[in-house]
Parts: sequence; structure tokens; C-alpha cells
Amino acid sequence: MIKKILIANRGEIAVRIMRACREMGIQSVAVYSEADKDALFAKFADEAYHIGPAPAVLSYLKMEKLIEVAKECGADGIHPGYGFLAENPKFAQICEDEGIKFVGPSSRVLSLLGDKVAARREMIRAGVPVVPGTDECVTNFKQAESIAKETGYPVIIKPSGGGGGIGMTIVWNKAELAKALESTQAIAATTFGIADVYIEKYLTNPRHIEFQLLGDSHGNAIHVGERECSIQRRHQKLIEESPSPAVSAKLRKEIGEKAANAARMVGYEGAGTMEFLYSGGKLYFMEVNARVQVEHPVTEMVTGVDIVKEGIRIASGLPLSITQNDVKIQGSAIECRINAEDPFQDFVPTPGKIRSYNAPGGLGIRVDSGVYSGYTIPPFYDPMIAKLIVWGRDRSETISRMRRALYEYVITGMKTNIPFHLAVMENPRYVKGELGTHFIEAETTLLDDMRSIIEREISLEEKLPRMSDEKKRVAAIAAVAAVTQVRYQ
Repeated sequence: MIKKILIANRGEIAVRIMRACREMGIQSVAVYSEADKDALFAKFADEAYHIGPAPAVLSYLKMEKLIEVAKECGADGIHPGYGFLAENPKFAQICEDEGIKFVGPSSRVLSLLGDKVAARREMIRAGVPVVPGTDECVTNFKQAESIAKETGYPVIIKPSGGGGGIGMTIVWNKAELAKALESTQAIAATTFGIADVYIEKYLTNPRHIEFQLLGDSHGNAIHVGERECSIQRRHQKLIEESPSPAVSAKLRKEIGEKAANAARMVGYEGAGTMEFLYSGGKLYFMEVNARVQVEHPVTEMVTGVDIVKEGIRIASGLPLSITQNDVKIQGSAIECRINAEDPFQDFVPTPGKIRSYNAPGGLGIRVDSGVYSGYTIPPFYDPMIAKLIVWGRDRSETISRMRRALYEYVITGMKTNIPFHLAVMENPRYVKGELGTHFIEAETTLLDDMRSIIEREISLEEKLPRMSDEKKRVAAIAAVAAVTQVRYQ
């Protein structure tokens, strides 16, 4: 078993990994940039090391510095979390060369699945349904024209080495094709260092559904159910849930087994996610995220499987502690990403100092966070404050509980997207489970709904003495946070 893990990440995911380490009797090591010297995760770990200035390229992305710290502190494992170096095959290779366990897939598998075209070919070989399109990189207009004609417009051009929606271009007709191909290749070359692109049929308003996978070095691979991640803006997820209201038990079994078989075929080790688009009653493979996902808690809430612990066990060379038959979905869970951003201004980030902070509690509530009252959210990284995860016996109860939890969540000092989440939880289409990746754009009343929610909250504050006295309210919140603040001073 790994004895000491360096967490090559920050924020809430660093805290999440450290919690798993503490439960497993594993020492945890934090690395932090200058901007994160007062961050919760840096104080939560057993050891902490400063690794550079605020910009990630000078700190969290400095591979040689991370390896240097790992050797200095005697860490025999490195957990990359998500983002940063989590899916970087070069970093995984360096860890392998240095004899440090990389908590994730091998460098070979990361290289294979990081190439979206190669990943498509592997999925086809494994019998996983894929979106109609090319199985090779497209290099010229003639190829692109032929593929677009065969699949039918609209099509989407994607960088082969990309992710996160960066550089993807939708093409609605032949007249747009040449320019779109050229621009996507240019973005791919600049952003990902390789100009390779591929083309798929564009599904106009699909649902985004993903399957959680676990694979070990003993030839075992299972799926842990699916998550629905259709509520997005600019290809970035905001709300996730498990199970999906669109996926039947039959479809879950069919696609889950195929996804697990594909993981087995490529020799996948660790926690990972296979992402699909759902349209016309069918699921189509999109890509593999070869790491732990931001939204992994909703799966943990409905199955009881600790995905982070399993990933650490796998990296230690142990077999999975569960089989496919052990995976049972109980109830429903929803996650809302609580971000420091203004939903009224196209979700522009609003970093700054948290003046007061009070997280919700009660039955079925989980808050994964890396902040506290008085903490300053830096402008250099993702503006996530916390992940609010709620469990209920069914989806209806989960939505009601999420509304209550969002009402309890108090964060002052900057604008947050809490009003947006409340508006979605009260939206009739969301309540019915009528979701799609263009939900936010299609629901044109969301802005007005958010304004109504804010007006309603102001009205409540005027009526309720406990809310109207701001000094008393802040004092109460400070009292709740006092224990945490003392622990991490």
C-alpha cells in the first residue's frame, strides 16, 4: 500500500483526497502556490510545501518541481486530482521512471485515450456505439467535404488532442466548412501543440451522460452507474445528477457493460469516466476522461462506493474491493457547483474575499469545499467555491432538499451563482427531467427567475428579525465557522 501521497492539485479536490488518505492511514502532502498559502488544503495536509508563484504554469504545472518535492518528503505516490496534470502522459511517464506511483492510468493509456481519434477507434473495436464521423484525422478540405456529405450537416470539427470544448466548431452547411476547418486546426495547433482534427455528426440538443469506471491491474473493470451532466454553459458543467432520468435499467446495463469491457481491453487502471451523448433514445461515445471527475460525489452518494479510495487502492496494486454485482443504485443525488461568478453577467468570475460563510447541513447534505470565512478566492484559477451534493430517496425529494440547502447557503463578499441554481431547481422542465446541453440558452426566463428569487430573499430578510439585522446575522455565521477557523489558523 502507498504510504505517503503528494497531492498535485489545490482547492476542494485536494481536501477530498486528503480526507481519503486520512481514513486509509496514508500521509498526505500538499503543494501550494503563493496565492494559496492561506488556503484550507495547505493547512489540512500532514505536510505542505511552497512550489512557486501564483500562475499555474509556474507552480502546479511545474513537473520537475513536483517530483523534487515528492523525493524530498519521501512520497511514494502522487495524486493529480482533476485538471492541471491529471491526464498528462508525460507527467505520468516521469512518475513511472522515478518509481513514484501515479494515482491514475499508465502513461501509455493516457496517450492512447488523450488522442480522441485513437480513442474512437478503440471504442469501435470494443463495440461501444460512437457518434457517426471519421475514424482518422482530417487534414484537408476534400476529406472534410466527403465526411460531412456522408454524415449530413450539421457537423462538428474537434481537435484530436483537445478537451473541455476548446476549439470545437459547429458547421451548418458546406459554405462554412473550409473556414471552420482552417480555424479549428489553427486553434488545435496553438492550444494543444498538434493541429490534428476530426469530424463528427453534430447532435443539436443531446443530453450529456457519462459512466463512472473503475479498473485495476488484475484484469477487473466495472462501471458504477451513470451521471447526467446536461446543465452546462460553454461546455462547462454546472449541475450533475445520478442516476439520469433518461437512462433505463436495461440501457444502463447494456452500455455500462460495454464501457467496462472497453476499459478492460485498453488496460485501464484507476478511476475514469466514459462520456456519451444521448439522442433519439441512443447513447453515443464522446470521449474518456482518464481521471477522477469533479462530479464523482453524486455517484458516491447513490452507490456508497468511495471512488477516491478505490483509485488509491488500485494505484497500490490491490484489486478492486467490489464487483459489478455489488454496485446498487439507491435513491437520487444532485450536485450544484457553487462558483464565485455572476450569472447575470454571463457567469463572469467574481474572485475576492469571503466576508461570511455558512454551509447548509442536515440529512442527505454533503459539501465538498476548500474555503472558509475570511478566505480570499484568488483570480488565477477556477472560481469554484464548493460543490453542494444532496441525496434523496427519489429525484423529487432530492430537488426539494437541494432547494432547502441552497436557501441555507450563505456566502457574502462576492457574487455567486446560487440564484442560478435556485432558478433551475424551480424550473418546470428541469423538475420533469427534460434536459439537454442547450438547456440554459433555451430557458429564456432563467434571468427573470433569478431576479424574482433575489427579490423574494430580500423580502424575507425584511420580514424576519433574524435576517434583518446584518450584524447579528454575520455574528451567527462567524460563530458557526469559528471551530474551523481556529483549527486552521
